[in-house]
Amino acid sequence: MAVPTGTFQTYQSIGTREDLADAIYDITPTETPFMTMCKRTSSSATLHEWQRDSLAAASTANAAIEGDDAANGTSTPTTRLKNYLQISTKYAVVSGTQNAVNNAGRKREMAYQLMKRSQELKRDMESVLTQNHGSSAGGTGTARQLAAVEAWLSINKTSLGTGTAQTTPGYVTSTGLVTAPTDSTVAGTFVVSALKAIIRECWTQGGSPSVIMTGPFNKTQVSGFAGIATLYREASSTSQGTRIVGAADVYVSDFGEHRIVPNRFQRDRTALVLDMDYWAVSYLRKFETADIAKTGDAEKKQLIVEYTLECRNELASGKIVDLTTA
Repeated sequence: MAVPTGTFQTYQSIGTREDLADAIYDITPTETPFMTMCKRTSSSATLHEWQRDSLAAASTANAAIEGDDAANGTSTPTTRLKNYLQISTKYAVVSGTQNAVNNAGRKREMAYQLMKRSQELKRDMESVLTQNHGSSAGGTGTARQLAAVEAWLSINKTSLGTGTAQTTPGYVTSTGLVTAPTDSTVAGTFVVSALKAIIRECWTQGGSPSVIMTGPFNKTQVSGFAGIATLYREASSTSQGTRIVGAADVYVSDFGEHRIVPNRFQRDRTALVLDMDYWAVSYLRKFETADIAKTGDAEKKQLIVEYTLECRNELASGKIVDLTTA
């Protein structure tokens, strides 16, 4: 049908106001499961230290002669461990004009930018804490670096790689540093037998690992493990419908129940088996916002946190490394 001659349409209009929704949509993930589950402690120096100890091995030869004198006992000292505190920062700089104009979706630009930077800082911390880098004392021109979970776990571990084997030196007493592991050159498929073996090792050492933390691909691998139970969910009379269950949220081993937690920020090629009672994040400076001196027509702020990872006893946790990720 033809439009009548002279009809004024929006295509010719000059003064139509824009239609911009007063909202901003962002689905960038911000969950930090490892950091959230960690205990929290305080530090008072740039080098954080703690101690661990162990009992003598159980012996079947502990039989004493009636009336015999007591023998001299042998005492062993505790082990002193340490980790350097790392400083992580984010910056926000907003011009005076941008703060003054009428913005859609936020009242003040600086407040919005600080909110974003704080979420980015948490994501950075989760990545720092869970990956495979060792510790560094830093210097006048280099940053201090904390040792992350993968670097600490050097005893209860297994590699499924078929290339050059992964090395995991872990904590080196002579230097007080944690050495980063090296990866196998060829990765292998995550299998349930490897998971069972690590859980058993942790339990034998005295741990009770309750969390299996993986990247996204190997979360799906765990959901595909064969088990005694059949995957199903009953649909009751009040149900919205019958559901297909294709995921596993809990793994039940001979040594207890273990929550399966996916983590977007850890390395997908490593599965962590964790007893969270023995992990803590220690803060020298918790999250702070500092004003930076003005040098022109802009507002400047810095977000700062200074922290380290406290591995209270690595024997309670373990890892399966060199896993395929696709």
